[in-house]
Amino acid sequence: MQWINAFWVGGFICAVGQVLLQRTKLTPARIVVIFVVAGVILGGLGWYQPLVEFAGAGATVPITGFGYNLAKGVMEEIDSVGILGILSGGLKASAAGIAAAVLFGFMSAVFFQPKMK
Repeated sequence: MQWINAFWVGGFICAVGQVLLQRTKLTPARIVVIFVVAGVILGGLGWYQPLVEFAGAGATVPITGFGYNLAKGVMEEIDSVGILGILSGGLKASAAGIAAAVLFGFMSAVFFQPKMK
């Protein structure tokens, strides 16, 4: 059942992005920013955690999960080191994901030899 919940929740988040892309004049970059900020706000209010517990990867893999991860990292770091956690918490929490994205992007560029349009 966890897989089904992950599938429909992740699909719903992606469908919302597709509707925004097709029905509004928002650029893809603005939609990504809206999703990250929504994840931060929902994570900060504690509303995203129940969704993560319900859907697992369906809630953490989309870009809203990145925003949630940033908010969660900041809150944990504030609890452990104080107000300076605002500056370091998000980066500590998301460092592995950011490093993986850079590494795999670099590997893709090396192996597949991208060309300019």
